[in-house]
Amino acid sequence: MKITSIETCLLSVPTPRPMSTEFPHHKFVVADIATDEGPRGHGYSMVFGGGGAEAVLAYLDARLKPLLLGEEPLQVERLWDKMYRGDRGVRRVGIAGMALSALDIALWDLAGKAAVLPLYKLWGGFTERVPAYGSGGWSKYSEAELVAEAERYAAAGCRYYKMKIHHPDPKVNRARAEAVRKALGPSVRLMVDANQKYDLETNIRQAALLEDLDLVWYEEPALADDLRGCEEVAKAIRIPVATGENNYTRYEFRELLERKAARYLMPDVCRANGYSETLKIGHLAAAHGVAVSPHVVHELSLQVCGALSNGFLVEYMDWAPPDLFEELPACKDGEFRIPPKPGHGIAITRAALAKYRV
Repeated sequence: MKITSIETCLLSVPTPRPMSTEFPHHKFVVADIATDEGPRGHGYSMVFGGGGAEAVLAYLDARLKPLLLGEEPLQVERLWDKMYRGDRGVRRVGIAGMALSALDIALWDLAGKAAVLPLYKLWGGFTERVPAYGSGGWSKYSEAELVAEAERYAAAGCRYYKMKIHHPDPKVNRARAEAVRKALGPSVRLMVDANQKYDLETNIRQAALLEDLDLVWYEEPALADDLRGCEEVAKAIRIPVATGENNYTRYEFRELLERKAARYLMPDVCRANGYSETLKIGHLAAAHGVAVSPHVVHELSLQVCGALSNGFLVEYMDWAPPDLFEELPACKDGEFRIPPKPGHGIAITRAALAKYRV
């Protein structure tokens, strides 16, 4: 089997309210791999908020796609290594990491289809059901919008909800978290996300104000580049730290683990160089007794959590318009059943490819 062509495109997909108050749209860098024997692989990287998506597509087309044409698609690990080492002067983070991710996801989708297996089973299979946490709660939401969103996820059975703590005054963040806690009651646990916005002292003040809320985790307290800073926060506060959505390689995650900088790791399959690297990160975390909860794109992340003994939760953001995907797994009683379809089981509709194409 040989790769005969790779079709790519860029989609700009609008978001609904209240998410649109923070992010009017997200962009998708899409790659479809065709072979001479029929099987095809579908992959994409969702660029959250859209920033830099055009550059991701340009790098994919100019530098990575030529490395795959004519190759044997089932040798995914070799092709991943070929792409990863393709430009020694360009680190596989940011734009380059997202470009590689789209192609690696497509290659694994093709491999799963060739084996007639969903990916989590191809990778060993640990569970077919993965619990989810509802996620959102951005700072531009009114308190009423924040509570309504949290209640909507609770109504879908989610036993966890994550909200942002972006206000410069820690007391304001405390009040918003308390409003959600009061609305949901004790049956739903909360997480908070700082999104890299604070220094050490502010994180210590903020965490102290939230300790009594029995939070699952305190997310991304320091800049993603500052692994030592994340370690300092983790050792200074009493709430478990989660991080990793803006880290890209097993080497970054190895340092986070060695520093004991997080109790939960959150690789994003569309950033962390695709399924291949995300699985390595997951197994590395298991060796350190650390849980993995992938960042967003739950429809793709389910396969990773289903293959890992230390998979914890997928991040559920219910934002996609109904015409974007052919079929999405439904959240029932707070968890997802992994699609039994071969590959990752997700496909963007032809109508969406035409409607949202940039």
